[in-house]
Amino acid sequence: MNFLFDKNHHFNLANLATFFNIAAGVLAIYFLTHQEFFGAALFAWIAGAFDIVDGKIARKYNLSTEFGVQLDSFADFLSFVVVPTMFIFFAIIDGKELQLNTLFVAFAFIYYIISGLRRLIQFNINADVGNVEKYFTGIPTPLGAILLWCVYLVWLTGFLNDYVVLSSMIVIGYLLNSKIKIPHL
Repeated sequence: MNFLFDKNHHFNLANLATFFNIAAGVLAIYFLTHQEFFGAALFAWIAGAFDIVDGKIARKYNLSTEFGVQLDSFADFLSFVVVPTMFIFFAIIDGKELQLNTLFVAFAFIYYIISGLRRLIQFNINADVGNVEKYFTGIPTPLGAILLWCVYLVWLTGFLNDYVVLSSMIVIGYLLNSKIKIPHL
């Protein structure tokens, strides 16, 4: 079991937590494609918990590596970019594309996904392995996912229409790559 604390082993404890983040993201997608929104939300939040844990483990046990940084960003792309956009699509938009203007729907989803991917790539380019900046520049993808979750919850109340949801996706996508400073927790 020494491999769990071996910085150079791809299956060390921190990376295992990241792999669990990925697994939870995949399970969230499974539930989304079966219209099981409670299960999808549950696994999306579990993915978020593993995202918090993996970084704390990596720092506590000095397991931060370039592989871990890249792996974490791939996990974040799945769990905090793809899953929330799929959640919005399957829970709100699916079947309404023609009514809402298909081009606007496609733009909102593609823009958010590209914005999330761009944010993660830029984060990796700027990352200094093992160092944690005091502030994020632009909102981090987990916060973007939480904001999309809040948009969904407000939509459930009937206060937001589908166009506002799609517009919110564009605004949040923009904020992912903005110059806003967000304190690192």
